[in-house]
Amino acid sequence: METPHILVIPYPALGHVIPLMELSSCLLKHGFQITFVNMEFNHQNAMDILAQKEEDVGDRIRLVSVPDEIGSTKERKQPGKISEAILQTMPGKVEELVEDINESERKIKCLIADQILG
Repeated sequence: METPHILVIPYPALGHVIPLMELSSCLLKHGFQITFVNMEFNHQNAMDILAQKEEDVGDRIRLVSVPDEIGSTKERKQPGKISEAILQTMPGKVEELVEDINESERKIKCLIADQILG
């Protein structure tokens, strides 16, 4: 039987990324394939979190980022810019990612998303 492929999408803040990273680690133990989605601006943070885990899951959780389309670092610090990117950019980019994965790899069977994403 083929192991299910799960797409995990946290709200891009550490208080949301870390718990879903922990859940993803638990799902790995049960044989699931995990693709973990981040927005471009917090992708490195997620990679750092994964690298610090005691157990070696780094090569089994596939971390991918979707563009946030926020221009400069200065813009990222403007109140509301990240929330705007999440609401306006993320849905379309995640849909494109799912289509790309389903065409080229094992199809995604399940989506786990942070409830704050709506």
